Amino acid sequence: MKSCRNSAHFYNSLAFISTLLFAVFAMQACSNARPGPEKDTLRINLGAEPPGMDWHVNTDNTSFDVVCNMMVGLTQYKNDLSVEPSCAESWDILDNGKRYVFHIRPDVKWSDGKPVRAQDFEYAWRRLLDPKTAAPYAFFLYDVDNAFEFNTGAIKDGSRLGVRSIDDRTFEVRLKKPASYFLTLTAICASFPMRRDIVEKYGNRWTEAEHMVVNGPFYLKDWKHEYKIELAANPLYVGGMPKIKKIKMFMIPEQATAFALYENDQLDYIDNRSFPTPDVYECRNSPEYHNFPLLRNNYIGFNVTKKPFDDKRVRQAISVSLDRNIFGKILRRSEKASYTWIPEGMLGYSKNSGPTFNPELGKQLLAEAGYPDGKGFPQVSILYPTREDARLVMEAVQDQLKRNLNLHVDLQNMEWKVYLRTLRKDAPPIFRSSWGADYPDPETFANMFTSHNGNNDTKWKNAAYDKLIDQAEGEQDQSVRGALYQKADQMLCKEESVIACTYLATQNIMTKPWVKGIAINALDLQFLKDAEINNNWRP
Repeated sequence: MKSCRNSAHFYNSLAFISTLLFAVFAMQACSNARPGPEKDTLRINLGAEPPGMDWHVNTDNTSFDVVCNMMVGLTQYKNDLSVEPSCAESWDILDNGKRYVFHIRPDVKWSDGKPVRAQDFEYAWRRLLDPKTAAPYAFFLYDVDNAFEFNTGAIKDGSRLGVRSIDDRTFEVRLKKPASYFLTLTAICASFPMRRDIVEKYGNRWTEAEHMVVNGPFYLKDWKHEYKIELAANPLYVGGMPKIKKIKMFMIPEQATAFALYENDQLDYIDNRSFPTPDVYECRNSPEYHNFPLLRNNYIGFNVTKKPFDDKRVRQAISVSLDRNIFGKILRRSEKASYTWIPEGMLGYSKNSGPTFNPELGKQLLAEAGYPDGKGFPQVSILYPTREDARLVMEAVQDQLKRNLNLHVDLQNMEWKVYLRTLRKDAPPIFRSSWGADYPDPETFANMFTSHNGNNDTKWKNAAYDKLIDQAEGEQDQSVRGALYQKADQMLCKEESVIACTYLATQNIMTKPWVKGIAINALDLQFLKDAEINNNWRP
């Protein structure tokens, strides 16, 4: 590959690598000969240690990037984000969309050779909704009859849930109302099957490599914490043996370090987690580079239970004082300014749902809240995850708040797992976050800020908002449904300013010429089952 950076920049980065504990990388980097492909092996960078492999408890994209290559559900996504059969070979939609009957394939197996049964889905869905599991994604199944009541403790008997295995190969789901997006939920991680015998035998150790059983294209061969996860091809995968035998997933948090490893042929594929901002700009003309938009919205969140952000005028003041156009210029990745939560192009989007940039109004609102020209405003720190691009964005936010509102805010970064744990346990007054669509429907965004959603770190609860989302979920007229989402989005982003959206993300990838078959899609799901390595590639 012809380098898209000058050699001085490249070798300076390699000098930094030698200080790290990636000994094998460092030795290879010192060699004059570039390694090229590793036989039948795909090497990528996760950017951080995944918090865990239990897809009921861990809901971050780092964990899901691993899980979605080891597991499949009743259906699976195609690259155009439509769903196709997976564990289920077919299904019947009955009772005007309120009952689904899935027919499990007879040849789908777990990695230990046992058949995947309808009972594995029944157990998994009940476990997801069991309040003892404390699953942040339990709300995904709230369309199921009695799911909300069971998850919130109003019903104690799990057998009353609208899920049952009629026999080993027939799984029935009853919904309390039709949901046009329901079938897409059967393709996401939270709805994957789970082996009751394995979970109960090994407890919280069931996801360790020596215990975990899976039904997808790869299985967990090794997990060296804070260093590398290794997946191996699953010969029992119902979709056929993958063409690559191994995936090495490294955990390199420094984007510059990861990029240098890619330049030295020690990584085969990189994305935003491995791309320093200057390198994106310099590499945009490389044949290995590709940029595409994502259904991922970034935002500044406010914990509305903590002062001074319990006052919506303070939240509004900050939101109208942020010029979103600056973020794309800083990151150089074609990011689009975002003022609304539901992204442009989705049902329910309206540019009028969000605020407009108006610092003078921001000053007025801040004064009305008791902080004229920022006087008396308490000392606060914006929490964000440790990553260079996140730091650049937060520094821009910090600068704008100082210039436009005379507010001095500090910045606090945390390693990925600690950051997630902090948000989950007790989110600080103000924080940076993002959300990527789990399925191609506005519900995946709008539902997040309902009172019962486990991912709602703002702690905002609004019965009127909840009612709008509930109505939209069951509405079959798409124009009416879109109007409901618009009204909810306006309440969230403008009237209450629970969040201040910042920009819509893009994905920036580079792929070595000896690699093909890696899926790209707007949900940013990294499906690697069709990847291929040309072991004989030569420059």
